[in-house]
Amino acid sequence: MTGRRRNGSRFLSRLLPRPGRGRALAAGALAACVPLITGCGIVPGATQGAGDGPITVMTWAPENTGANDKPGMPALARAYGRWVNARGGIGGRELRVLTCNERNDSVTVARCARRAVEEGAVAVVGSYSQHTDSFLNTLESAGIPYIGGYGITNDEFTSPLSYPVNGGQPALLAGLGRALADRCGPVALVRPDTIAGDQLPPLLDSGLAAGGHGRAGDQRAAEDATAYDDHVRQALRRATADPDRPGCVVPALGDRTPTFMDSFRRARADFPEVRTATVLGSVDQTTINASGGASGPYEGAYVTGWYPQASDERWDAMKEVIEQEAFGDTRIDPADAGVQTTWIAYTVMHRVVETLGGGEVSADAVTDALDGGLKVSTGGLTPTLRWKARQELAAVGFPRMVNAEVTQQVVRDGRLVAAGKGFTDTTGTLQAADLV
Repeated sequence: MTGRRRNGSRFLSRLLPRPGRGRALAAGALAACVPLITGCGIVPGATQGAGDGPITVMTWAPENTGANDKPGMPALARAYGRWVNARGGIGGRELRVLTCNERNDSVTVARCARRAVEEGAVAVVGSYSQHTDSFLNTLESAGIPYIGGYGITNDEFTSPLSYPVNGGQPALLAGLGRALADRCGPVALVRPDTIAGDQLPPLLDSGLAAGGHGRAGDQRAAEDATAYDDHVRQALRRATADPDRPGCVVPALGDRTPTFMDSFRRARADFPEVRTATVLGSVDQTTINASGGASGPYEGAYVTGWYPQASDERWDAMKEVIEQEAFGDTRIDPADAGVQTTWIAYTVMHRVVETLGGGEVSADAVTDALDGGLKVSTGGLTPTLRWKARQELAAVGFPRMVNAEVTQQVVRDGRLVAAGKGFTDTTGTLQAADLV
């Protein structure tokens, strides 16, 4: 998990009334997003307007960077816009979807945010960026809500204009620890040697402790390594320390997890049997397929996710939109957690606009609807979402986390399948986490 936790005074300042949206914009706001040429796009035929004109939103994510790319998120956003508009829009209003390649770069995502302001976006929806410090102030100054961020930074769970749809990395790690407590002997966590990585052990340990298990071994590793042979052997030695109870190795290295697993595949034959476990985002069905499926190193691995597995019928509506509006677009993988998050975020946005009836659809109107206790059903893909302050999680730094539930999955015969029924609520586990 990246980003830093805000101090109290800065967080309180964000609870003050929002300034007007007429704030002057810095020059060069359009540089980040030249439509259809530099990775940004607009739903064809849509134009900016007011009153009964188009409703403008934006989605951003990194593309073509070689690290943490999420091209399926803006691609699905554009497909959703085409699908909605082909059916008359939302309440007769056209949905104008802007997209922006934030290039995994703080300067570029700041430009994306300034463009969202300039274009009159009423929300940023279903997006991914590690650089919340570079864009949240811009959105907050303009009063633009951030709906359905990926959940990759702490700021997404503190900003009063952030409306997350999942529990981010905190819920995933806490939920994974709870699942492993009943299934594993010694647990070895391999995580980045960064400030962000320092947040992972207490989250995993909180879940292990909830199940009466001891702490995981905390093993730091370079986040940009090209091989992890030494780290794999160290983790295997730790996980096999108890001959009576096979242990688990937990790589939480983001997009470097497949690199770790390549080293793991080569070394595991030299050690007693262990199992692997990780969180969605570090591995998905595409990763499993690329690593050899049922014969690969992920077979038998436990995986904690935010949503039901991709084969669940509750995703059929999303798949229908992809089939109708983005058939053959290989960027959109229905099993990708980013694509799924974008779908849920647009479900929320659609519902908000519907509740406004024929009234004004502005950033303030959208925010007021969300803050007014609106409940949004996602068809069972998440619990019913409602954004109100959760005091029980505010104490550990996550006041905006309204959905702390996760799903447990396992890789069986090369496919991610459910390891249990329904969702697991990690609220109590997170409350007990030592995050100081």
